[in-house]
Amino acid sequence: MAMRVYVVGGAVRDALLGLPVQDHDWVVVGATPEQMLARGFRPVGKDFPVFLHPQTQEEYALARTERKTAPGYHGFVFHTAPDVRLEDDLVRRDLTINAMARAEDGSIVDPYGGRRDLRDRIFRHVSDAFAEDPVRILRLARFAARFAEFRVAGETLALMRRMVDEGEVDALVPERVWQELARGLMERTPSRMVDVLRDCGALARILPELDAAWDAALAARIDRAAARPLALPVRFAVLLAGMDQEAIAALCKRLRVPADCRDLAVMTARELDAIGRAPALSAQEIVALLERSDGFRKPERFAQMLLAAECVECAASAAHGAFLLRALDAARAVNAGEVAARCADKAAIPAAVRAARVAAVAGVVSMQATSAP
Repeated sequence: MAMRVYVVGGAVRDALLGLPVQDHDWVVVGATPEQMLARGFRPVGKDFPVFLHPQTQEEYALARTERKTAPGYHGFVFHTAPDVRLEDDLVRRDLTINAMARAEDGSIVDPYGGRRDLRDRIFRHVSDAFAEDPVRILRLARFAARFAEFRVAGETLALMRRMVDEGEVDALVPERVWQELARGLMERTPSRMVDVLRDCGALARILPELDAAWDAALAARIDRAAARPLALPVRFAVLLAGMDQEAIAALCKRLRVPADCRDLAVMTARELDAIGRAPALSAQEIVALLERSDGFRKPERFAQMLLAAECVECAASAAHGAFLLRALDAARAVNAGEVAARCADKAAIPAAVRAARVAAVAGVVSMQATSAP
C-alpha cells in the first residue's frame, strides 16, 4: 500500500465553515515508523507513533485503531500498521464534524456524515467509542461554547447521560477538568458549555457548586464577559461571582485552579457588595477595601476585580469602578517614605501612612460628591 497523507479534524472542519485554520493535524496511512524516519521525520509520540515534519515541525501521526482496557481515559491500547485504513482512524474520533479528512488533491473524505452535520449545525458522536473517553463530554461542551448555534444530537445527549450515570465522568482528573473549563471560558459563548454539561448531568458531578448557582442571570453575566477581551482570571471570577467564598475555595482546591484565577475569584465574591456601595463608602472604608484587596501592591489585580464586578452588575459598577480607581491612584500617590521621615516614633509609621492615604482618598470622595447629579 502506498503511503498517503491527510489533513484531519479541526482544520478540515474550520476550513469548511470558512473560519481561519490555526493548526493542522496530519494522519499518514500505509506507512511504518521506519519509513517515516527514512524521510527525515523525528519521533515524539509516547503512546503511539507521532512524528515531527523535518521542515514545518507539524505533527504527523500514523493511522491507528484503539481499544479500551480500563476505566477513565488512560486505559487505551493503540495499534498502528500500514494496513490500518483512514476510515479506521477516523471512526475513533469524537464528533462527525471532527472525523473528516482532506487528501493531498484537496478532496474531502467524509465517511461518517460530518459535512451534513456541519450544514445542520449538529454535534453528533461518530460511534459508541465516544463513551469510552469521558474527556469527550468536556470537549463537546467546549465546542458548544465556540459554536453556539450548534445543538447536541438527541442520541449523543442520551449517550452522554448514560456515561454520567455509569460513573465515567468520575474518572476525570482535576487538571483536565480545569483545562477544558478554562478553554471554554475563553470561547464566544461560555454559557453554552455550562448548559451542555448541565443537560447531560455532568456539571453536578464535576462542578456541583456551579450547578447549584447556575441560572439565567449568571449565564448572561459570563457571556457578557466573553463579549469583551477579558483575561481568564476575570472571566473565571465572573463565573463564580454568585457563590459564597467557601464554595469558591472548595471548587478551586478540588480542581487545582491556578492561584491568579483562585485569588481573583475569591476576592471578587468577597468585595462585590462593597463595590456596589462604592459612592456611599467613607474614605476610611475605601482605604480598608484597598488594603483587603492588596491594591497598593497589586493595582492591576484590583482593576481586574472591578472589571469582573462590572460584568456582574453592568453600568452601575462601571461608574463605581472608575471612582475606586481614582481613589486607588490618589492613595498610591502618597509618598510613604516622606510620611515615615516625619515620624519620630517608628511604631507610628503605619498609622501615619494610612492616615495620609485616607486624607488623599477623602479628596476624591469630596469631588465625587460635588459632581454627583
